[in-house]
Amino acid sequence: MSEFPPPPRARWIAAASVCTMVWSSTFLFISIGNDTLPALWACTMRLGFASLILFAIAHARSERLPAGPALRSALLYGFFQFGVNFPLLYWAEKTLPSGLSAILFATMPLQAAILAWRAGLERFSAARIAGGVVAIAGIALIFGGQLRWSGDPWPLLAVVAATLCANIGSLLYKLGPRQAPVSANAIGAGLGALIAGALSALAGEQRMLPPTAGSWIALAYLTLAGSVVSFVLWAWLVARLPISRLAFTAVISPLLGLVLGVVVRHERLGPLSASGALVVLLGVAIGLQLVRVPGRGDQTVTS
Repeated sequence: MSEFPPPPRARWIAAASVCTMVWSSTFLFISIGNDTLPALWACTMRLGFASLILFAIAHARSERLPAGPALRSALLYGFFQFGVNFPLLYWAEKTLPSGLSAILFATMPLQAAILAWRAGLERFSAARIAGGVVAIAGIALIFGGQLRWSGDPWPLLAVVAATLCANIGSLLYKLGPRQAPVSANAIGAGLGALIAGALSALAGEQRMLPPTAGSWIALAYLTLAGSVVSFVLWAWLVARLPISRLAFTAVISPLLGLVLGVVVRHERLGPLSASGALVVLLGVAIGLQLVRVPGRGDQTVTS
């Protein structure tokens, strides 16, 4: 299993902050790209370009590519994080508002806490479980009162499934041997591109380059910031810190993503935005133990 010493607090906070800011906007840029490109094909191009860039960076750094157990870990990480998570999210955002997709991703912390505990990576944390539950209550307020959406439930379920796959991918990466995050993401994104490309072909999507300046900008941003920068930082963080703590970046990002969806895409909001946002932020504070809750706190539980 990957074991690195914890980084200085300022360094990991800075890395997590970059991931949070980038991922808060990726939902919006996916939605913009989906306006003019087939969803799965757009996902394929993003991951393919990101993989090529990451392989070039690894070569320039004379970085050895993973082999043996490390390669298996990178492939499993890529399968769940890129090959399943990304196509599900891109497909769902063809019909779901970007802000709603971002909010649904905030179920990530609760899933992460349970998965990490069951895998034996972390102690059972009452604070993180409580924080995740409170955050989901806030999401329910926002969902019920702000974003008016009705219709096919499958896109909603696809986003929830995508969060689960993202968590599984991060967990499998953490369970694997030590490896450089650039090389691991190069392999992972490459596998994801192959899977997304195959799904695009099965769906009969048209192969095309972005037809507008806006779709080129969206693709470039999602490739460079959304994949190359943020996922390398994320892999670096996952190997050094508890997954359930890092997953709370997925609670802050949706709040920013919600605002971007309103401002840029003019997505309709209801009257409960402020209260729902405050409840989500309270969940973040509880989960990060910035706010203490009555009880026994963290404890080791075995089954």
